[in-house]
Amino acid sequence: MGDSLIVRSKVKDYVKDMNVSGDFADALSKVCEDLIAKACKRAEDNGRKTVQSRDL
Repeated sequence: MGDSLIVRSKVKDYVKDMNVSGDFADALSKVCEDLIAKACKRAEDNGRKTVQSRDL
């Protein structure tokens, strides 16, 4: 897998008292990549080159 979009230490800080498995950040990064790709497609379909929050 390429570079992750997720900062593992930030995920661990966010979940506080829970453990985080080693593959969680990679899986979360993949989910984020999919969301971003869908948002880009939506912006493009609407004739925009700017991805906006409403594209999520």
